[in-house]
Amino acid sequence: MKCLILTVLVVVTVAFAADEKYTTKYDNVDLKQILSNKRLLKGYVFCLLEKGPCSPDGTELKRVLPDAIATDCAKCSDKQKNGSKTVLRHLIDNEPEYWKELEAKYDEKGQYKSRYEAELKSDKKE
Repeated sequence: MKCLILTVLVVVTVAFAADEKYTTKYDNVDLKQILSNKRLLKGYVFCLLEKGPCSPDGTELKRVLPDAIATDCAKCSDKQKNGSKTVLRHLIDNEPEYWKELEAKYDEKGQYKSRYEAELKSDKKE
C-alpha cells in the first residue's frame, strides 16, 4: 500500500511539473515600445547583464531566461515564443553590441546560438 501511495505521489508530481509554464503576468508588455526606445531597452539589457536595477518584469525575465534558452522555450506561452523571436531578431539586426554581451553571459559556449539563428532565418523565409 505504501508503494502504491508513493507511486501515485510521484506520478502526480511529475504531471504537475510537466504542465508548469512561465507566468503570463507580463505578456502584455509592449515589446515594440521597449525595442524602439533606447533608454527602456538599455534598462532591460542592463538588468539582464546585472549592470543595473531590474523592473518586476525584468526580474522575472532574468530568472527564467537561462531555463527558457536551455529548453527551447518549452514552458513559454505562444505569445512569449513570438515575443522572444521579435526581441532576438531586433537585437541581432539592430543592437549587435547588446547581443554580443547577452550572448556572452547566457550562451558562453555558443551551444544555443546556431539553433536560434537557424530558426530566425527560417522565419524570415516564411
